[in-house]
Amino acid sequence: MNLWLYLAELALALLLAPLALGIVNRVKAKFAGRRGKPLLQLYYDLAKLIRKGEVLGNGTTWVFVAGPAVALASSAAALALIPLGGVPSPFAFQGDFILCAYLLGMGRFATILAALDTGSPFEGMGASREALFGALAEPVLFLALLAIVTAAESLGVQKELSLSTLFNGFAPQAWLSGRPELVMLIFVTGVLLLVENCRIPVDDPTTHLELTMIHEVMVLDHSGPNLAFVLYGSAIKLCLFSSLLTGLVIPVMPVWAHTLCSLLGLFLAACAVGVIESVMARLRMHVVPALIGLAGSVAAFVLILTLVR
Repeated sequence: MNLWLYLAELALALLLAPLALGIVNRVKAKFAGRRGKPLLQLYYDLAKLIRKGEVLGNGTTWVFVAGPAVALASSAAALALIPLGGVPSPFAFQGDFILCAYLLGMGRFATILAALDTGSPFEGMGASREALFGALAEPVLFLALLAIVTAAESLGVQKELSLSTLFNGFAPQAWLSGRPELVMLIFVTGVLLLVENCRIPVDDPTTHLELTMIHEVMVLDHSGPNLAFVLYGSAIKLCLFSSLLTGLVIPVMPVWAHTLCSLLGLFLAACAVGVIESVMARLRMHVVPALIGLAGSVAAFVLILTLVR
């Protein structure tokens, strides 16, 4: 029964993932005083791209073709490891957060390889930046997860320490019952959401200045179904980190109520991204590592507090 319920929640998340990007664009349009794109614009774009043919460069190989598909599959597999709507993942196991992190890393690696396979200097520059920021963000993610694991062990949680345990009502229970330092992980997860999804202030997904682009410059040569895979994979990754963020806030409650709160959390996270992109400019390239370092310092501080208490 839990398997079918979780599969229904997973299907709902996969279905609504593109809507989150539509909400971000609509919020940005409202701040700018524009009408903006329809909320369902990404669905229209995906349907159009799937029907189109694909243009491949003369120097590209199978690596370029496989990159978007691998990135999409890894994002979907990582999403399947986290609890959705208050239902634990049937694929959960002890230490599955390590697999989740490296599935995201594999998707990034595939995207970087596809960009390098084109032989374009601009895409190689974007791949270099993506590799740098990914290498800086990954330890921050592990520090945040390790802090939650340490808090769970100190509070005597006997269940397997998986994402389904740590992000399914445990975190709010922990910071309400003696671990208030875990609240700071909301900031850390929010920064990771912006970094991993290449949103402002880290990167501008709508820019056309190749010298300042990171993620978008790596996918300039993709078209047709492969570009659809890239766009859909980005939507899934935004949904994944939004789910982790809401998992730090939503307490234990019935499945129907948890599902509604998760949908509200996804909506609020998308609105927050839209607001941030409307009121902030993209940071200079050399300042971005400082932002990631700040998030890492906060995560390390939380970890120290969980160890000494």
